[in-house]
Amino acid sequence: MKQQLVDAISMLERAGIIDFNGHVSVRVPGTAHVLINSGASVRSAMTVDDIITIDMDGQPVGGAAVPPMEFHMHTEIYRVRPDVQAVVHAHPLWSTVLGMAGHRIRPVIMQAAVMGEVRHFEPIASVNSKALGERLAAALGDGKVVTLQSHGAVAVGANLLEAFVLAVYLEETAQRQYLAMQTGAVRELSPDEIAVIGKNLWKPNLLQKVWDFHRAKL
Repeated sequence: MKQQLVDAISMLERAGIIDFNGHVSVRVPGTAHVLINSGASVRSAMTVDDIITIDMDGQPVGGAAVPPMEFHMHTEIYRVRPDVQAVVHAHPLWSTVLGMAGHRIRPVIMQAAVMGEVRHFEPIASVNSKALGERLAAALGDGKVVTLQSHGAVAVGANLLEAFVLAVYLEETAQRQYLAMQTGAVRELSPDEIAVIGKNLWKPNLLQKVWDFHRAKL
């Protein structure tokens, strides 16, 4: 599990989705604990030693290294979403730029069909308190992806693979949406198209292809 987290963070960093402050977590099965990269970890040079275990209050378990100050993003989502087993918080360029300009992420490419409605968290703040973590979890609701105003995004999944792919798809969608907007009006997928395409693309083997594509670059 630690190596998978290292790989996920490394791949997201190489893709320009995570920078020096991103973090990724997974639940530890059968416990109330979470694996997450430490606050001091260098995201471009990750090793398994950078992955720590914390409880749901952010306290280190079996070590002294402390989590990122925004661990509340992860723990508060886990508290209210038992279906979520992995959380990615990233600082993606294109989706953040669109939000800064007042635009929401729209289903403009096929991969966007699997994201569902992209929710939005309006406060501009580091989510470094339980109260802000609770507000972020409420903004996400039962969704898969939430953007943070002028800050970044959070993607969640039933496993690390899902959360990773959703973070990738969000940024791919945002980049293409931005570029298309420069030429005029952008065509969005219809609800019927989203239903059909989303069902076709939300398959483990297709998600694995995204992981393998980025993993091969490491």
